[in-house]
Amino acid sequence: MPTVVRKTRETIMEVRRDILHAVSWQVRSSVWSPPTDVYETGDALIVRMEIAGMRDEDFEVSVENDTLYILGSRPDLPDRRAYHQMEIRFGKFASAVGLPAPVNVDLARAEYRDGFLTVTLPKARPNQIEVE
Repeated sequence: MPTVVRKTRETIMEVRRDILHAVSWQVRSSVWSPPTDVYETGDALIVRMEIAGMRDEDFEVSVENDTLYILGSRPDLPDRRAYHQMEIRFGKFASAVGLPAPVNVDLARAEYRDGFLTVTLPKARPNQIEVE
């Protein structure tokens, strides 16, 4: 099961990634974003990403400043091929999801099954919200 990590300080790579995302309309990047759904239940926020062909250890899942980050890399097959149609993306991917409500990261869980990564983020109760 992938682990959800809470980060408190941005690394140089994260700052660089944020800058590149901010100007992505000008920068051509090989990083892609898988299809992602975000929905809410009575007690949790759920983020569900469609990303087949992966293993638990292929994902990096973290929460920082009210944003869920999911990073990874889906390897391509090493065989040489002549494509007639190519729609399945490979290589590095990244997704940043703004969280619409405070969550309890300590109780968060991520599960990868049947080609879907599902991250469940329990909503924080008013007395659980941290002040930074």
